[in-house]
Amino acid sequence: MPVYSARVLVSLRPSVLDPAGEATRAAAARLGVTGVSRLRIGKAVEVELEAPDAQAARSQLELLSDRLLANPVIENWTLELKGDAAPGA
Repeated sequence: MPVYSARVLVSLRPSVLDPAGEATRAAAARLGVTGVSRLRIGKAVEVELEAPDAQAARSQLELLSDRLLANPVIENWTLELKGDAAPGA
């Protein structure tokens, strides 16, 4: 069965405060990095998944992202399904 690679990017919704991002922005200024007016912290999750086809892989990855990798109350996510599937082991 083919193995699909994907990256799920999870970020806080714009209406949610990001204390870690604000602290990092302030630290950047203390390091002498100027001009950073906004900085938000998120996460990237790399996933490899066996599926019969790209549509099935996308469906499973969307379920995983929506129910496990992101908190839909405060976070948004985007899915990047990478290129062609690698042959299964």
